[in-house]
Amino acid sequence: MTATIIDGKVIAADLRARVADEVARVKRDHDLVPGLAVVLVGNDPASEVYVRSKHTQTQAAGMASFEHKLPVDVSQADLLAVVAKLNRDPAVHGILVQLPLPKGLDTEAVINAIDPAKDVDGLHPNNAGRLAGGFAALSPCTPLGCIILTKSVHPSLEGMNAIVIGRSNLVGRPLVQLLLNENATVTIAHSRSRDLPGLVRQADLVYAAVGKPEMVRGDWLKPGATVIDVGINRMPKADGKTRLVGDVAYQEALGVAGAVTPVPGGVGQMTVACLLVNTLRAACAIAGVPRPAV
Repeated sequence: MTATIIDGKVIAADLRARVADEVARVKRDHDLVPGLAVVLVGNDPASEVYVRSKHTQTQAAGMASFEHKLPVDVSQADLLAVVAKLNRDPAVHGILVQLPLPKGLDTEAVINAIDPAKDVDGLHPNNAGRLAGGFAALSPCTPLGCIILTKSVHPSLEGMNAIVIGRSNLVGRPLVQLLLNENATVTIAHSRSRDLPGLVRQADLVYAAVGKPEMVRGDWLKPGATVIDVGINRMPKADGKTRLVGDVAYQEALGVAGAVTPVPGGVGQMTVACLLVNTLRAACAIAGVPRPAV
């Protein structure tokens, strides 16, 4: 048996196209142009590439894109002043402060300063609390992408056994809440869980978000399980270059799983697409127009 490869590129492209259709509709019907503002502090190369990708895809979807690049030595007060200005700007419906921030800046204070209605990263305590309570909320983009990828294989997750390996605020914890909202039975595991392989073998759905290269082995998997690999790790190659690998031993998983996401080309493709979804949803909610059909 060889697993089905879940193609994040194709699924993300379809999602972006549906967002663009809805953006065109709300422009036409409600004279509403969703706007996303991204704040980048410093010049981290990986963050710069990611921000460029967001800018390009935001514009391609027909949305307004605003970039705010701040020096690496910006003060906490000046950064908070930019966030406050964006909170007040009626053209901005989504605010994303690119993380990680340089040392010396208080990440928690910056996240807490964002208007929860514009918090398209889904990290504000108001949104985290609403999600945990089962209420409507802006959800973090990567977990949202994980659910969409899973539902490309299983349209209903009801009653399925899921395990989430990793308990970060960005992925693991919100992913658990989203799975509960889908009526899955969820185990959350981490580096201190006892008999992790045994726990994983019971799961129909495996989400690896622990940040350890190829930690989840093929013999950990229940035959036919669906495996969503959130990990992105750089590993050295013999020629001195690096290659990207996930948190799952991909080649091993191919021989056991029913379906698996590749790295790259899986979850990573979905994160920016889901950011567009959140920006569109936020714009409609702020403007008081019906929720979009994405």
